[in-house]
Amino acid sequence: MVERQEASPDAVTTRIGQAVMLLHGGDREEARNRFGALWSEIGEDGDALHRCTLAHYMADTQDDPGDELAWDLRALTAAEELSGERAAEHRDAVAVRSFSPSLHLSLAADYLKLQRPEAARIHLHRARAAADGLADGGHGGGVRAAIDRLEVRMRQR
Repeated sequence: MVERQEASPDAVTTRIGQAVMLLHGGDREEARNRFGALWSEIGEDGDALHRCTLAHYMADTQDDPGDELAWDLRALTAAEELSGERAAEHRDAVAVRSFSPSLHLSLAADYLKLQRPEAARIHLHRARAAADGLADGGHGGGVRAAIDRLEVRMRQR
């Protein structure tokens, strides 16, 4: 009899990273399949950082804007589980907080695709506010530049 063992947190992170590489390499379907399998394994009650990261990238594999929004909302829900008092207790709270600007930026883009400009503006504002906590340059600079680009696109509509 073979016992099913839970994957270690590092193994889950590695598997998410492998699927992200597939996604960035252009194989959206295989990335979507792997993210789906991982989501089934970790479940709705799995580690918040894993769920946040996986759902954030799973959204990028979706063909339908409504499905993309649903996955981005799952990512935000997982991130928000670590707010307030729980954040101080959770080892990954800082990592999830650094994800917050990207999560809101993705939601703003989703709502814009779905022709819901007011919801898009709300999340763009939240993305900009959350980005203030990121370091200048590198990731922080890239997120702020993406926020600026989306804001320009929204003004042009």
